[in-house]
Amino acid sequence: MTALREIALTVEERDTNQFFWVLLEAVSSDASEAIHYRKIRSATLPQPSYSSALAVGANALRRFADSGGFSETIL
Repeated sequence: MTALREIALTVEERDTNQFFWVLLEAVSSDASEAIHYRKIRSATLPQPSYSSALAVGANALRRFADSGGFSETIL
């Protein structure tokens, strides 16, 4: 059985009123108790607000899960 992946959704404001959703995956690090993440997917077009980017990102996360993305390897 494939291990589940730890995926997080966040929003970045890269420029004034330019909000992008970003999917992150936790990567293990035995050096500390902190959780480190790497980007695995990101919006290509900005949204005009944080809440809009969050909603669009949640939909992208849902599609990712429905496609079996939690068990695939992304490089």
